[in-house]
Amino acid sequence: MNVAIYKEVQFDASHRLLHYKGKCANLHGHRWKVEVWIEGEPDATTGILIDFNVIRQIIEKFDHQIMLNAADQMAACIEKFQRVITTPGEPTSELLAILIRQDLIEYCHAQKIVAKVTRIRVWESPTCFAEIKDEDR
Repeated sequence: MNVAIYKEVQFDASHRLLHYKGKCANLHGHRWKVEVWIEGEPDATTGILIDFNVIRQIIEKFDHQIMLNAADQMAACIEKFQRVITTPGEPTSELLAILIRQDLIEYCHAQKIVAKVTRIRVWESPTCFAEIKDEDR
């Protein structure tokens, strides 16, 4: 029997958009909110589809981090003082949704969890979010 679960995680992080003309070209921070929907078959022994804490841990790797495009020259400067998460493109809400989805899928595959990430929503502010949905639906 399939079940559906939902998890919300919030984190604080900064980013800048290297190829953007406007305020977001400057390094700035957000209180991000990520919503995750996963469907699948719970484990026969535990009755758990995927541990909510695992979802939180996958997302919290971004907490209190600086996220920059891998092509951003600022990354090398900042890395002299602290860790920088570099992304394969602009660290937008859209890209974060894709990256988090990939991490969740990889975890489920590695743990042999029969699950599908049906939706990821990444809020950059209380009024703006990016969402990706499973293409097979």
